Amino acid sequence: MTAPSHDRSSPLIAIVGPTAVGKSALAEELALALAGEVVSADSMQVYRGMDIGTAKPRPSERRAPIHCIDIADPGTPFSAALYQRAAREAIEDIRARGRMAIVCGGTGLYVRAALDDMAFPAGEARTPAREELERLASAIGPQALHARLETIDPDSAALIHPHNVRRTIRALEMAREGVSYAAQARRFAQRRSVYPVTFIGLDMAREALYERIDARVDAMVASGLLEEVRTLLGQGLRDALTSPQAIGYKELVEVLEGRASLDDAIARIKQATRRYAKRQLTWFRADPRVRWIDVTGLSGEAIVERAVRLVESNTAAEPAGA
Repeated sequence: MTAPSHDRSSPLIAIVGPTAVGKSALAEELALALAGEVVSADSMQVYRGMDIGTAKPRPSERRAPIHCIDIADPGTPFSAALYQRAAREAIEDIRARGRMAIVCGGTGLYVRAALDDMAFPAGEARTPAREELERLASAIGPQALHARLETIDPDSAALIHPHNVRRTIRALEMAREGVSYAAQARRFAQRRSVYPVTFIGLDMAREALYERIDARVDAMVASGLLEEVRTLLGQGLRDALTSPQAIGYKELVEVLEGRASLDDAIARIKQATRRYAKRQLTWFRADPRVRWIDVTGLSGEAIVERAVRLVESNTAAEPAGA
């Protein structure tokens, strides 16, 4: 296949879908076929040292450049806003060099942060302003805090339950920075891309997907996931490893601390991963821009061919987000 040239208005590709369905393999093949580079949209692959449990490709195995991995230390707060900044810098750099940017990942919010019209307040981490609002919430209570938001930004207050202190604080913080929580919510619902994008979703029969998930977990354990967790624990990263999103890590922390057997932990990792895959499908199925490929029984070559046809047909029509 002849690699096309790309100008600043050339389209991007987004590869989405549930874990273990084959997104990374397709993204890499498309990068090789279309003179592209991959931008990871995985909220756990951003962390250095969390390699086996995130299915991060080893440097020696990478056949195409990949961006937005290994950009933060475990235990360091990292948000969708920080990811958006890193992803868009990578996308703009790739496009400026005349190459195709291929966003690939299963973290739905990260995919949208990279590609859609979403604004985040400047303060991603804990700030004095946020701490002040948290102290105020403790002093006056949720209802009074919500009443303050209603006075400052009634549209945003109408979207937030008075007892939801976290979102009320978030909306107040955004208001101080000149960003409307309500306006951002409307943009979020509109699904408007800031780039022309072909969204490709991969799916397969549930039984086949769950078999792949189970096999991937077994392979991770065989590749040394327990030792990876042990190393990270030794670096004082227990809180990061036991966070809700750290599937595969938090279960093995219990093994190393003597609170669970390895077999039980593996079974729970598989179950949690299957549930995560269901949530991913629900998220991406709600996006009407995604054009789906059922990869059940398809060879890698056939999947690439179908994906290329989708890109070509979408490019021939009006590009998404144009």
